[in-house]
This record gives sequence, structure tokens and C-alpha cells, in this order.
Amino acid sequence: MSDRGKGTFTSDPAEANARRAKKLSRRTLLKGAAAIAGAAAGSDAIRGFPTIWAQEIKDIELRHVGVSYSVVKAIGDQAAKDLGFKVTMQNLDTSAAINRFISQPNTVDIADLEGWQAKLAAKRSVIQGIEVKKIKEFDNILPIFTKGEIDGHKIPRQGISPYEAMYISKPDSTDLHDGVTEWATFLPQVYNADSIGYRPDLVGHEVTEWKDLIDPKFKGKAAILDVPAIGIMDAALCFESAGLIKYGNKGNMTKEEIDFTCNKLIELKKQGQFRATWTTFDQSVQLMAAGEVVIQSMWSPAVAAVRVKEIPCVYAPVNVKNGKEGYRGWCNGMGLMKHLSGKKLDAAYEYLNWYLSGWQGGFVARYGYYSPVPSTAKKFLTPAEWAFWYEGQPAPEVINDPYGVAMEKAGTKRDGGSFLDRVKNISCWNTLMDEAAYMNKRWNDFKVA
Repeated sequence: MSDRGKGTFTSDPAEANARRAKKLSRRTLLKGAAAIAGAAAGSDAIRGFPTIWAQEIKDIELRHVGVSYSVVKAIGDQAAKDLGFKVTMQNLDTSAAINRFISQPNTVDIADLEGWQAKLAAKRSVIQGIEVKKIKEFDNILPIFTKGEIDGHKIPRQGISPYEAMYISKPDSTDLHDGVTEWATFLPQVYNADSIGYRPDLVGHEVTEWKDLIDPKFKGKAAILDVPAIGIMDAALCFESAGLIKYGNKGNMTKEEIDFTCNKLIELKKQGQFRATWTTFDQSVQLMAAGEVVIQSMWSPAVAAVRVKEIPCVYAPVNVKNGKEGYRGWCNGMGLMKHLSGKKLDAAYEYLNWYLSGWQGGFVARYGYYSPVPSTAKKFLTPAEWAFWYEGQPAPEVINDPYGVAMEKAGTKRDGGSFLDRVKNISCWNTLMDEAAYMNKRWNDFKVA
């Protein structure tokens, strides 16, 4: 395993192809009557999907279940077209998804998991380990995931980083393993760094610190995300930014820290700081576009959706400074449910490999998200798209979303800069706290105050 995780952000295409060809030649492809050795590396994209005889997989259906921003019908449709079997995408919110995985595991084949969900799913023994040697692009996955670092920068572990949640010691382990092994809980597929969205025409100055969200001058014009496990971390970033508290771990607060945070939120609410809380993408877009709020915790594609309406909106570059600020990171990956076996398990591995082969990475890049294997995603992006989304350069031409709708004008730069600028400024990750039940109770106190 010493050579695992050597994927780099700026890999030379020729070098990558050479590595891939070598890798495919040394790997044992899926065996049995249903398998053929059909994978080969091409100059434009990985070929050879599927490696299982089409006749034997045509009746297979994979059910991929998870949140809407990660489990996308257009991606499933393309996978089905390329792989030759049916892929059904089903969307549930975060809480409903993990409940489904645990209470009805046989109704799901591919579980879309954040790191904390992977930890819980492993503990409940509803997923099986992913054999990493069967993942063709594993060596090219960025070391954010395989080593917990990138470009010489250690990835923070406040909350639960993808690296912390990724490994188990054997396929049926129920506890995470600290360090690289041959078995993974989930295969990263999409991730990003979340921040604050604001209306520059109404705020009047550049926002680079979380404390602006709770500044009294925006009283009645601010909003915060109403997903307790995430909203409380955004609040913590605000209070730490303002110098009101220093948390031991924003992603795993003590009861005392939870009390401070929720009591402060209640105080701000009673003072009229918040115009609203929001739970959906559309709500956040509507609040900002209408000018009902001028600053709020926000998701990157929602900021872009406001700009598509010809309304100015900026995603604040909350870079780490003086031990404060930073983006809140998140990552979704795919887990194999324990009931998978035989041909269906073979098909599931084909699906995982397809996900990292580039098409999906190019698709999610067009609404601002990142692939764990940028070297393959790059093949499905134009030079202009790559320059804008990954390198942080001014757009050489109009940038379209995944469905061909104009999203950014020529000359626009991505808020927050390049991929490395953003990822190296993540300070905490989405998680489930040890005191989650108590935190949810106190968050509800804030909601009803």
C-alpha cells in the first residue's frame, strides 16, 4: 500500500496515460463467466466499459440512493448508457438517507455517504469494504483522501475529514482504521468547500470573514442554514471569527460549547439578526435574489444561480487566518451495501470505476464541485472550463452549467480562486457530533425561540 494515494492535481496527460496503461496491464480484471478483460487506456478517455458480458448484465439494476446534489439523474443515465445496465437514482435528504441505509439496507445497492455516514454505516455493518485494488484510478485519487494531505498541506481534522472516514482494516470491519489499508468504506466522488454568499451591491464591502454574518449592521438581512449538524458549524465559524469563543473542535463540540453556540443564536434571533433560516437550495437562491437577505451561509451553485438571474452575488473567500475562518468542507462518496454479491457486485465495481473515469467529474465541475481524480475530469472539460473551475483563471469565454445554460460571463474569475486555494483553506468538515442528540435538542430551542 505504500504507493497508494499518489494522485496529483497537475498530472501530465501523457504520463497519466502511461501510468494507467501499466496499471491496467498488472491488474486482474473481474473474473468468472460474466467477465472479460476489456479495459484499455485511450488517449481521450478510458475505454472498455463494461468488462462484464453485456448479455449477463442487461437485467441488472443498481439503486444509487442519496442527496440530490450528489446523486444526479443525468449522471445515472450516462452511466447506464455506457455500462449497459440500469441505474436508478433516488434522492433523499441527509437524515432520511442514513435512516434508509440502516433500517432498509436491502433496498439500496450504492449508498451515497458523507464521511460521518460512512463511519455510522460501517458501525451498523450495512456496508462492505471496497477492495481498493479493483478501483482502476485509485492511485490517481488526490492525497486529500488517501493520505490526508495535499501539496504539502495537512488536511484539518475538525469534524471528520474524508481521509479519517475512508479506511477499514478488513472487508467486514465495523470500526474505522487510522491509516491506509486495502479496504475502503466509501469511494469519494464529489466534494467542495462551503462559505458565505453575499450581495456586494447591498453589503457595500468585500466579505472575507464569517463574523460579517452576525454583524448588527445586517440585522434583519442575514440568514443561516437550518440543517442542525451543518448550521451549528457555520454558527461556530461566525462566533470564533468574532473572537467570542475558541472551540476545541467545531465538528465535535462539548455540551458546554453547544450551549454557548445555541444560546448565542437564540440571542441573535431575538435581536432580529436573522431574516430567515433556509433548508433548500431554492430557498437560499430566492432569499438572496429577492434582496430579502444580503448575506447568508450558502452553497456555491446557489451563488451561481443568483448570478444567472443577472443579480450580483459573491461567494466569500473566507481564507484561514490567525487560527480562524476557513471553509467548511464536505465530501460524498459511494459505499457498497453488504447484500451485494455475484454479478451485481461485479456490476457495482464497474459503476464505481465508471464514476472515476471522467464523465461525472466533468459534469459536477460545471456547477462548481470537484472530482477526486481531476486528471480524468480534465478530459471531459474544455480548456476554458478547466482554467475557470480548477485553476481560478478568468474565464476565456462564457462558462455554461452542465445543461448548457450560460452561467458565468467571459472574464469572470471563480470566487475563492483556484482549487488549491480553496481546498487548502478548509478548516473543518461536515460531521456527526458525539453529542448529536443534545445538539439537535438545543438547535430546536433556537428554531422555536
